[in-house]
This record gives sequence, structure tokens and C-alpha cells, in this order.
Amino acid sequence: MERSLRNVLVVSLGFLLLFTAYGGLQNLQSSLYSKEGLGVTALSTLYGGMLLSSMFLPPLLIQKLGCKWTIVLSMCCYVAFSLGNFHASWYTLVPTSILLGLGAAPLWSAQGTYLTVTGNRHAEGTGQAGKDVVNQYFGIFFLIFQSSGVWGNLISSLVFGQKPTQGSGVLAVLLTAVFLEPVKDAPQKSEGEKKAPPFWSTLLSTFKLFRDKRLRLLVLLPLYSGFEQAFLAGDYTRSYTTCALGIQFVGYVMICFAAVNALCSVLYGKLSKFTGRTALFALGAVTHLSCIIALLLWKPHPSQLPLFFVFSGLWGMADAVWQTQNNALFGVLFEKNKEAAFATYRLWEALGFVVAFGYSTFLCVSVKLYILLAVLSLAMAAYGTVEYLEARKAARLLAPGQPRLREEEETQTKM
Repeated sequence: MERSLRNVLVVSLGFLLLFTAYGGLQNLQSSLYSKEGLGVTALSTLYGGMLLSSMFLPPLLIQKLGCKWTIVLSMCCYVAFSLGNFHASWYTLVPTSILLGLGAAPLWSAQGTYLTVTGNRHAEGTGQAGKDVVNQYFGIFFLIFQSSGVWGNLISSLVFGQKPTQGSGVLAVLLTAVFLEPVKDAPQKSEGEKKAPPFWSTLLSTFKLFRDKRLRLLVLLPLYSGFEQAFLAGDYTRSYTTCALGIQFVGYVMICFAAVNALCSVLYGKLSKFTGRTALFALGAVTHLSCIIALLLWKPHPSQLPLFFVFSGLWGMADAVWQTQNNALFGVLFEKNKEAAFATYRLWEALGFVVAFGYSTFLCVSVKLYILLAVLSLAMAAYGTVEYLEARKAARLLAPGQPRLREEEETQTKM
């Protein structure tokens, strides 16, 4: 087996084990701990912690510890959250939710950085296009990772009333610590950055990247990703599934979502090489748009059991686009600033979660769906603008004045 692929599989299996314990707990928070809003509060504080850590922790930890040990350290925060659910109360769930949130941003930023660096290195050695290999690696990762939703929710459904064990989380930490090879990217620092204090230089890297207008437009994609995932975990499971079918069906509906998501992830990773990312983004947008409109019109009833699974499956089909293509897009467009780019991605995704969970308790479902519709429309308009700018830039590279344009591009990337 190729060395790079082996490392991708180790990362993927580590996340599979970790989220088998955590995923089922997350999906049941709003339903299982509904008294006095404990579940929704736990989810809100979790993503609040993630929002805070996204601003400064990922680039700092990745620079100091490297991707591998950042992943290992962050995984320990997830294990702590699983332990907090064994004796769920305000004194255990809220603190461990904050701790998990602080570890989540570095975990996902290090994962995105690791896969991007590994994919680009493999592409250089084999003569392939970097974006194609990176897309493929993200597809493989999300195929394995999303299957954790199947196993975690299956455990939650079959053994409902008991908490999933944290043992698989401990195994994830051990697997990653022992078998994952460290990876280092070539340094991309300018002379001015070398003279700056390490902490402040790294701290500001996330915010400095906002000078790039492409990033300012693209942040709407992770923002929408946070909104749509929060709606599924907090509103679809409670307002549709639990109300009509009962809480015992939540896990099974989420298994359908996870299974379709996993299969589509690896499919999109391979298809993008032939269709390009624009076609896949269009597919995701149309699918979610159709689901949102249908959910606005639908009046759920227990006799319509198949529809609950159809909606979760279609939601997973579109979510697979956002997870694979968003991550690959950020890794490819901001290749020289991967750590800051993925930290920014998690910042805005966490913001989407926080806002969505924040208004979850006082807005009706129809209003939340209209908000989803508005954010999706804006996100796709902004994404289309970036694709237009990239296409125009590629066309101008072939025209006279090419050196000057390359200098501008280099300056923009360094920001």
C-alpha cells in the first residue's frame, strides 16, 4: 500500500473510532437532555468554544506540535465529553462541551492540513494534478468518517437509554499516536513574518488571510454548512422525527443520513476529476433547495415513515458535497496558507452552528428553513463569483502581461 494512502486511512480510521462514540451522543443531545434546554445549551457552548478556538488555536498548535500531535491532543477533548455524558448534568455537560469545542477547531484544521499536504506531495511524486489527489483523499476520508454516524447511531438506537462507551475514543487516540506518520509542509514565511514574535505572528495569520477577497466571499460556504448541520441535528431530529415517530427513530434516521453521506463522499471525490467542482456544488445546492421547499410544505405523520428516511438521505447526499468539496476548495485555493484557511473555515462553520443553535429555542421551524434558504442562496452566489474570478485569472495568465498578474497572485496568496 502507498505510504500516503496508508496515512490517509490511519487518519480516517482514527476519526471513525472517535466519532463512533461522539456522533450518536451529539445527535441525541437536543432530544435526550431536553429538560430546561440542557441538550441545546450543551451544543451551543460546544460550538461557542469551537468559535473561540478557531480564532487562534489551530495555526498556533499546528505550528508548535505539528498536525499529528494536534490531532492526538484534540481527540482527548472528545473523550472527555463522552465521559461527561455518563453522569449528565449542568456541571458535567457544559464544561466538557466547552473543552470539546476548544479541541474541535484544531482537530479539523489539522486534519484538513494533513490531507492537503499529503495529497499534494503524492501528486508531485506521481505527476498528477494536486487538486485531483486532494479531492480523492478527502473523499476517502469522509467515506470512512461518515460511516461513524452509522455505528454510533446504531449503538444509540439499539441500546437507547444507555450511553455509548468512550472506549472507541481511547482507541482512536492510541491508533493515531502510534501509527500516523508526522508530516511537515515547506515553510512559507516572509522575512517580515520571521522577525515577528511566533505567538502573535501565528495568532494573526487567520485574520490576515481575510485580506484575500476570495476568502471573504467563500466564508459563506462554511457558514451555511454550520446552519444546515445544526438544523439536521437539532431541528429535524426533534421537530420532525421525534414529534411524529418518537425518539427511538432518531438514530435510525441519522444512520440513513450518515450512510448516504459516506457513499456520496467517496463518489464525489472520484467524480470531481471528470465533472469539476462547479457541477458538484450545483448538485448540492439544488438538492438542499428542493429539501428545504419540501420541508416547508410537508406535514409529517407517522404513516409516512419512508419520507423521514428520504429527507435524511437527500440531506446527506448534499452534505457530502459541502464536506468534501468545501474542504478541498479551501485547501487548493489557499495552498500556501492552509492552516489559517482551515482555521477560518472552522471559525465560520462554528459561527453557523452557534447562531443556529442560539435561535433554535425561540424560532419556529418554518422561519429556520427560510433562513437556510437565504444563506444557501447567498453562499452559492458568492461561490459563483469566486469561480468567475478564478476563471478570469486563468484566462488572463494566457494573455500579455502574464508576469505582472503572477506577481499579484503571489502577493494575494501570501496575505
